[in-house]
Amino acid sequence: MRIRIVDAFTDRPFAGNPAGVLLLDSFPDDAWLQNVAVEVNHAETAFTHPLPAGGEADWALRWFTPTTEVALCGHATLAAAHVLHTTGAHRGPVRFTTRSGVLVATPGDDGSITLDFPTAPLTPVAAPNGVAEALGAEPLATFDTGPSTGDLLIEVADERTVLGLTPDHKALARYSKRGIITTARAEDPSRGYDFVSRCFFPNVGIDEDPVTGSAHTALAPFWSERLGRTTLTGLQASPRSGLVRTELRGERTLLTGHAVTVVDGELLA
Repeated sequence: MRIRIVDAFTDRPFAGNPAGVLLLDSFPDDAWLQNVAVEVNHAETAFTHPLPAGGEADWALRWFTPTTEVALCGHATLAAAHVLHTTGAHRGPVRFTTRSGVLVATPGDDGSITLDFPTAPLTPVAAPNGVAEALGAEPLATFDTGPSTGDLLIEVADERTVLGLTPDHKALARYSKRGIITTARAEDPSRGYDFVSRCFFPNVGIDEDPVTGSAHTALAPFWSERLGRTTLTGLQASPRSGLVRTELRGERTLLTGHAVTVVDGELLA
């Protein structure tokens, strides 16, 4: 069985967010899927199989971290679409049926892929007691991102604060279902991005996620309102780093990025 490792939201190897991708005939039992995700040991592994023609979707798609199945994942969806297109398993836009509904991935002429995802509903909330100490920065604004991801979005003072965060991951786990999205306005937009973020997801076994597509379904409406534009570029400033182009379209958010396959091998188990 072929297994690929794809770096998503980057156009070069060893950057962006790596994801395992397996093209299957059908989904085996959940224990096997989870064991493969543990073996791959990246933030997510994507499992996908073709569906009969004529339905609302072309492929079924599921995502597993090393500890659990998740309801929404951007970078592993991008990685799966990249494998389908580069191997010729699917041509043109691909419709995935997922736990978050039908998600469409459309290839661009420049080699990018655009994901059509649901926009996260942002609800202002008071910063929980203790979250500033756990994060290591004082929140300026705090939002709940809704049930699909269950994150807490926290705006901090500036880009330098985001880059310098050294949170207590164990302590952060008590403040949200999945994790914490931290963000600030870009210090210098001429560098090619409008806002910066980092994402910490200890509750699903990921202390810091390199580049999080699903987080940008919350970051896009947050920064579009503040910056007065529906099309933006976000830099997720993890050690691997990556860029996500966002376009807010009401209840849907478009996420665009590149991907590159770095491993193409054989799973023997």
